[in-house]
Amino acid sequence: MFGRAKKKTGPRTVTLIGKPGCHLCDDARAVIREVCAETGAVWEEKDILQDEELNRAYWEQIPVVLVDGEQHTFWKVDPARLRRALEA
Repeated sequence: MFGRAKKKTGPRTVTLIGKPGCHLCDDARAVIREVCAETGAVWEEKDILQDEELNRAYWEQIPVVLVDGEQHTFWKVDPARLRRALEA
């Protein structure tokens, strides 16, 4: 089966990249927490102030949301779109 991506086994992982005191990050966290609870996905949070590489890559986009390590969105998280991505 050439040309087909291998489907990830186990729960999907959502990563929120943000910083303390960011109101958009707070909004994103609430959406991620709710959608992950509904879909069984796990989520984690990374602080760009603690990671120089993330800071360089995402400073102007926070909050940034990754799904299984791939950028899904930034600034505002649409719950329906995140849910579809996790159920795909």
